[in-house]
Amino acid sequence: MSTKKLVGLVKGVLIELGENPTREGLRDTPNRVARMYQEMFLGYDPKKKPKLTSFSNPNLHYDQIVSDHGYFYSHCEHHMVPFFGEYYFGYIPNGKIIGLSKIARLIDYCSAKLQVQENLTKEILDTIEKELKPKGTILIMKARHLCKEMRGVKKNNGEMTTMDARGIFKENYDKRKEFMNILALSSSLS
Repeated sequence: MSTKKLVGLVKGVLIELGENPTREGLRDTPNRVARMYQEMFLGYDPKKKPKLTSFSNPNLHYDQIVSDHGYFYSHCEHHMVPFFGEYYFGYIPNGKIIGLSKIARLIDYCSAKLQVQENLTKEILDTIEKELKPKGTILIMKARHLCKEMRGVKKNNGEMTTMDARGIFKENYDKRKEFMNILALSSSLS
């Protein structure tokens, strides 16, 4: 991503909107926006993709669920406005475990491009399945979409939830239910 080219494009947008990009409040805006885009859309740079380091752990029980929860920020490919929210991830290791921060880093990386939430959910699990080969994975993403809240139908709290379950979580309803119970328990503890 060329900073110089982005700066020029942002200046062009400001002019098209009827603004003066050289006025006091906007003078540095094109540079700030260019740097912000480079940060927010780092998901297009394969060199920035986090390495999913795994560790051998043969002592794990075959059905032990490892879970993680956090927040993510992305952008709608239809309107280029943010969608953001929470994710709930779980997996059942297959002799190897992954550093918990690696899940959050992967979600941040995959989120940093223009897309729809359905594809984001799938991409994250595809990557984890390929790299880790766990017995099962599950990911729930719940997000507010500003394309629904600030334009169009203008509905407050325009949330959408996606879920993808693979392996044991897809095949075994009891395992999926156990994961949901873990989420409910952790919600009641906070």
